[in-house]
Amino acid sequence: MKHLIALLALTLSVLTPAHATEVAGVKLDPSLTIQGESLNYYGAGIRSKYFMKLYVGSLYAQQAGLDADGILASDKITAVRLNILSGMITSERMIDTIEEGFDTATDGNVAPLRERLDRFMAVFDAPVEVGDQFTMVSIPGVGLEAYKNGQLLTLVEGDDFRHALFAIWLGNKPADKKLKAAMLGE
Repeated sequence: MKHLIALLALTLSVLTPAHATEVAGVKLDPSLTIQGESLNYYGAGIRSKYFMKLYVGSLYAQQAGLDADGILASDKITAVRLNILSGMITSERMIDTIEEGFDTATDGNVAPLRERLDRFMAVFDAPVEVGDQFTMVSIPGVGLEAYKNGQLLTLVEGDDFRHALFAIWLGNKPADKKLKAAMLGE
């Protein structure tokens, strides 16, 4: 009987992948190389609203096994990637969503970040289209790099800024609790 249970457990572990490689048709990289550092895939999920799939959010980090607070406080490079799935996501909606997220993440005290937030919003000046990929890279001691479809668009200085941005997905009051859990691989 012990052998049967062990064989069943082995079979299930082989058939069940450790990490998803595709979510909602979006192929996810098992790792990213940023600033010469390897970031490993943590998890990914779908941000949906009113039964519509809006984007796939994925998380990459240098350190394994951290919870959301550990990711936010990490002194290592981390990245959040958004793959746009719906035409409902427009530049205006991205800007409104980021504004709302910053308001929540800072408990309404956006003023100290306002100038940098306005610069960051330029990432969404060009129309957002289905298939676009945004990658936000948190670099402790430096700030945040933002990429669209692999092209660096801006660097925003400050640990406070990068922390507030990542708190939109990983903070105590995330935009979507299910997405947060999925991005953390829970």
